[in-house]
Amino acid sequence: MPESAAAPIHLPKTSESERLKRIRHTTSHVLAMAVQKLFPKAQVTIGPCIENGFYYDFDHPEPFTEKDLKLIEKEMVKIIKRKLPVIREEVSRAEAERRIRELGEPYKLEILQDLEEPITIYHLGDEWWDLCAGPHVENTAEINPQAIALESVAGAYWRGDETKPQLQRIYGTAWETPEQLAEYRRRKEEALRRDHRKLGKQLGLFLFSDCVGPGLPLWTPKGAILRFTLEEFLRKEQLKRGYLPVVTPHIARVDLFKTSGHWQKYKEDMFPLMAEDAEAADHEQGFVLKPMNCPFHIQIYKSELRSYRDLPLRLAEFGTVYRYEQSGELGGLTRVRGFTVDDSHLFVAPEQLEAEFLNVVDLILSVFRCLRLNKFKARLSFRDPKSDKYIGSDEAWSKAESAIQRAAEQLGMKYFIGIGEAAFYGPKLDFIFEDALGREWQLGTVQVDYNLPERFDLEYVAEDNSRRRPVMIHRAPFGSLERLIGILIEEYAGDFPFWLAPEQVRLLPVGEEQRPYAQKVAAALQAHGVRVTVDGSGDRLGKQIRNAETQKIPVMGIIGAKEVESETVSIRTRAGGDVGAFPLKELIEKLAAAMNAMDTDIQWQ
Repeated sequence: MPESAAAPIHLPKTSESERLKRIRHTTSHVLAMAVQKLFPKAQVTIGPCIENGFYYDFDHPEPFTEKDLKLIEKEMVKIIKRKLPVIREEVSRAEAERRIRELGEPYKLEILQDLEEPITIYHLGDEWWDLCAGPHVENTAEINPQAIALESVAGAYWRGDETKPQLQRIYGTAWETPEQLAEYRRRKEEALRRDHRKLGKQLGLFLFSDCVGPGLPLWTPKGAILRFTLEEFLRKEQLKRGYLPVVTPHIARVDLFKTSGHWQKYKEDMFPLMAEDAEAADHEQGFVLKPMNCPFHIQIYKSELRSYRDLPLRLAEFGTVYRYEQSGELGGLTRVRGFTVDDSHLFVAPEQLEAEFLNVVDLILSVFRCLRLNKFKARLSFRDPKSDKYIGSDEAWSKAESAIQRAAEQLGMKYFIGIGEAAFYGPKLDFIFEDALGREWQLGTVQVDYNLPERFDLEYVAEDNSRRRPVMIHRAPFGSLERLIGILIEEYAGDFPFWLAPEQVRLLPVGEEQRPYAQKVAAALQAHGVRVTVDGSGDRLGKQIRNAETQKIPVMGIIGAKEVESETVSIRTRAGGDVGAFPLKELIEKLAAAMNAMDTDIQWQ
């Protein structure tokens, strides 16, 4: 009998494995010890674990090179093989300060100021130590030297503050076994193959310009078609479900966001105030770029007195918002400064809340199914009662959190609770999607909000003629178009399903004499909504095919003398090769059916 396929290697995250956390934390200390042994002028700062490894930040006068990383990694292996004990020591603040001053480490002094006693120090043997809360392994022998690797060097500001010194951050990874490290490297290579920044350039979807600024993507015609296709898909679905389209400005008076609480609770993530003069700036008067759409939709709700008969009122917009992300946190389309949210705000009577919430979740799950995003989990994002970053009363938060939890349980959803993950105005049900490489991304979200209706004094006339307060539901099935498209590029490796592909069909005329018929076929396909082009390169057919495959065009239509004479098109697909010749009418029917059904595969036979 044939041997069964090997079981896939599971790669646990740091947060999932206490043992791995100890290994990685200790390996980061080994890294720092190795760096300071090889580069005595290097000063250490912090060295935490991250989900797939660890990093350590160093202040060193010269930049670390790839050659340096190889030397450091060799030194780390030597340290590990010495089987050094990892010793925890408690000391007083005064003793810690004395030792740090002896070393001449100013960053450690600054770290010490924020620590509460007792101060803990971890030693690697009797040669190296650092301030640390742990946890660690008991001996470096517990680290497999064949399961560690240094990966890269990046710049990082001390404490994330651009006004403070820039440090060098060395990233590394550590696993329990060499097999896990090999699987991690395989996934990294696959991630490079699927990287949306690389594929976005190759497929001509979007670009960034230094003249425009970081985190502000420019969409090319193909990328714009991809966006519009997604928007149109959701618009049609929303109209069927009773949503009303609105459009709102990109800027507003800062007073609007003072009322909503964004200015008080979200100011650090907003672009600076646009004040007319110094006096206005001193009084925080002027305009700001909007970080969210909800205050604008609230103004539309407030523009007239609403009746209970008007509820639920569902306002929807593809609204572009702006957030001043730190430059070091930007990453292609998945973390940008200007992005478009498929935003909707539902104003509902309290007794309508549960049914409307369930309908919103149904919409989000329907969207996920159409996009073939099947691996996700639900997070109930609740507030941290100890934090002061939230607005509203305990009662309002309790009601909102209970409503979300009831809905999740009624749907039979597997969920986990994320304390501190709530928006400042209300709790959320977030959908965390796992991509083809096991990475997690937040996409769709639904939020229940009792607080903004209170802050804006929203009302409706109830059936008994009394004035009552509506509840708001904030929802975004996509989350943001930019992040969604970045994730879809990587999930599909740029090979979009037919209905979503920016260029669905490319016609390849064998020679110039076939071009008029190719143009006639293109016009007929375009008349039925098919996105089609005619190759105008004049290249030989083989090269035309290779170019179309490189551009990941789902369908190629080859047109030679035989096709012109028989008024057919010979079809070749990127996935399956040659599938035969089809009369133009039959070809149109097959392509239109695939578009309407959002099928991944066209039924050629």
